[in-house]
Parts: sequence; C-alpha cells; structure tokens
Amino acid sequence: MGLFLQSAISVTLAEGLFNRKRLRFISDTEKIKQGSEGVLYWMSRDQRVQDNWALIHAQQLALEEKLPLHVCFCLFVPKSELSTLRHYSFMLKGLEEVAQECKKLNIQFHLLRGSAGEVLPGFVSDHSLGAVVTDFSPLREPLQWLEDVKKKLSKDIPFIQVDAHNIVPCWVASPKLEYGARTIRGKINNLLPEFLSDFPLIEKHPYTAIRTAKHVDWDKTLASLQVDRSVGETEWAKPGTKAGMAMLQSFIDARLKLFGTHRNDPNAAALSQLSPWIRFGHLSAQRAALQVKRHGKSTSQSIASFLEELVVRRELTDNFCFYNKKYDSVEGAYEWAQKTLKDHAKDKRSYLYTREQLENAKTHDKLWNAAQYQMIIEGKMHGFLRMYWAKKILEWTSSPEEALSIALYLNDRHELDGQDPNGFVGCMWSICGIHDQGWAERPVFGKIRYMNYKGCTRKFDVAKFEKKYCPKNL
Repeated sequence: MGLFLQSAISVTLAEGLFNRKRLRFISDTEKIKQGSEGVLYWMSRDQRVQDNWALIHAQQLALEEKLPLHVCFCLFVPKSELSTLRHYSFMLKGLEEVAQECKKLNIQFHLLRGSAGEVLPGFVSDHSLGAVVTDFSPLREPLQWLEDVKKKLSKDIPFIQVDAHNIVPCWVASPKLEYGARTIRGKINNLLPEFLSDFPLIEKHPYTAIRTAKHVDWDKTLASLQVDRSVGETEWAKPGTKAGMAMLQSFIDARLKLFGTHRNDPNAAALSQLSPWIRFGHLSAQRAALQVKRHGKSTSQSIASFLEELVVRRELTDNFCFYNKKYDSVEGAYEWAQKTLKDHAKDKRSYLYTREQLENAKTHDKLWNAAQYQMIIEGKMHGFLRMYWAKKILEWTSSPEEALSIALYLNDRHELDGQDPNGFVGCMWSICGIHDQGWAERPVFGKIRYMNYKGCTRKFDVAKFEKKYCPKNL
C-alpha cells in the first residue's frame, strides 16, 4: 500500500475516533492558512506522545493538509521556592523520552527556552506554521500563557485547545462550578460511554520538515536551570511514559486487588502510585482507566473504587479550578465554610508552629512528623495521611489563611504531584470544607470536618508507620 493511501486511511480512522467535543477554538479563525509549512502541537500539561488527544488532533490536521508535524515545549522556570530540582528533573527526563519518540516518528521536537507568550508566536511565524494545537489546564498560569499566545499569534492561524488530560473534557462534563462529587458523578458517568474510548496511534509521519529541530543536550539543560536543588530527585519514581506504564502494570498485577479494602491504610501497598506520571502528563488517566477495566475483571469492588478516584474525583478538581478563580484561597470556599472559619479564627490553639518548624517536621505529633518526613524524602504522602496532615496545619497555625498558605507551599514544593488541581482541592477540602458538608461545631475547626490522632489509630497501625518514617532524632 502506498504511503499516501496509508496516511489517508489513517486520517479517516483518526477522524472517526476523535470526538470533536474534546476541542475548542481559542482563535476566531478555524481554517488552516494556505501555503503553510507545518502544524504545531504546543505541548504543555500532557507530556507524552501516545494516548494524547491533542497530538492525535494535530497529526490529523497535518495529514489532511499533507504537512510536516512539529511539537514544541516552552521551558520557563519562575523565580520561586516552588521551582525545585525534584519537579524539573522529573519533567525534563520525561521530555527527553518524548523527543526520542518524536524522532522515530518523523516529528520535529523543539525545546524553546522562555515563557510561551514571549517565544511561541515568533517561532510559529519563523517556521510558517499554519495551525497551533495545545492541551488544557484549568490553572491560572497556563490560562494566562494561553491568553499571551493568543494576543501575539497571527489572526489567520487557527489556535485550538484539546482537553487531553480529562476523560470527559472539562467544559463538556459541566458548564459550571459543581458543588461536589455527588453533583458531578452522574454527569461524568453518563458521558463515559462516549468518551472512554481507545486511542488511535500516533504513527510515523509521512511528511518531513525541511527545517529540523535544534539538538537538545538534556543533561546540560537541566544543569543550567535556576532551581532549588535542596529538594532533590526521588528514587522510587522514574520519569517518563515507559516508567508510568510499568507502574500502572504493577498496580494491576499486585496492588489493585487490595485497593477496594486497604486504600486508607498507609502501611498497605494498595495504592496505584500513578499521580506523578498523571500530573506531568507522562501517563494518560484514560489509558489507566482502560487498562484497569480490561485487566482487573476479578476485582470489581477495587475497580469501582479506583475509577471513582481516578475519574470522578480527579475531574472534579479540574472543574473546581476552572470555574473558581479563587481555587487556592479561603475566599474560594463556600459561604458556610468561610463563616465558620471566621467565627473560630480567634480560638485558642493548643500548639502554634511556624512554616519552618512544620517543613522540618518539628511538631509534638509523631505521626504528622512521619508523614511530613515521607513527603520530604520521597515526594509523596499517602492520601489518607495528606488529609490528616493538612487538618493539623489548620489546628496549629494562627489563621485559616496562614494554614492554607503553608499547606499549599509544602505540598507544591515537596510533592512530585504538587502544583496540580488535585493538590489545591485536597488542601481546600481539608482546611476550607470544599466538596464537603458542615459537621458538628468544635473549637478552631468550627464546622469543618475534624480528624485526630486517636481516629488514625483506629484506622491503621500508626506505630508501624511512625517507626518507618519518623526521624530518629525527633
């Protein structure tokens, strides 16, 4: 079969599998400019080649127009305590894998240095690219990058956003801020038959670019970054799609059967451990859902629990951040929660700790210290303990505003899956009652759900966890 006939069949197949509800036009123009020399996928949140609806759509456009396909990533490091070696090393090593895969598929991968608004529009015009496809994030910085690019991009170039992160695109799942899991669950589950589909493959691209991408020295690039190197790489999580797929397979083979019954036990190996790879887009949540459904038929209770967390709860966090501009502020909480926190803001705290004391795990609570220490060393914390951890910060700081600020700082600085809607909503749930209800009133917490040490001892072997993670000198 000739290459052109083969590519025509591929694009027909891809068109059949690509649901156009996954995209929205950022630009007014929708038609690719004639005389263009390529199509660009601006990779941002979803840092992978296969199982990526945004790249699938970009290749589909390039095949239709018989044009080369380019991928670019804009590398920009904000001056911030949250810019750590842990995050940037994980990201760059994943991107190195992306670049290698692109090369095999005759797709040009470009690493651009600088913020998207500054470097991307010029790159598009220099390379005479006829369309730009990008992925979706609900967070304010990526939304600002989108606006910056839109302002400077030539008006005759289609600028298309594809939600490649959620199974049901965020703007399709709901057009408004949802109150909680119970209000979004039915909406998402009703749409899953339409959106939880297999992916067409990104295939070797038949149209070769005349202008090839500059070679990237990945080690030199990482060494050149102005990041905080005191928050170092972790041993347990290897970056990239291959490592993410291997972790998914190990979950299906060994841990999935325990997920339904043991997921709230920090001592049990029952969790998927997939959040870093999903956070950086090295692994598609949709791929994880498909594989678990396909290979875990004997563990139906675990599958249902896992899909609730992976799909409903995770996509609820994107909904919250997309439709609530104050997603990381006490002002973004429900009125009842803001009122109760204000009413109890002056309550006496039994303990008060500074941000530095908390970061260094210097509290009276051995379980809290152990959880914090695990986060510092491994860049992860068990989900059940993350709730306890954040609620204690509310109890041990001078105001809800300070508590939220410290919890987000620690989470976003040390957690491999930090700076993500899951983290913002997790802290907002624990401290500000988001997606929760009012409980019995008590000091400091008001009507915010309470957790304590004694309650943890009823759930799991606290002493065992403390022994494993608590620093010996505490």
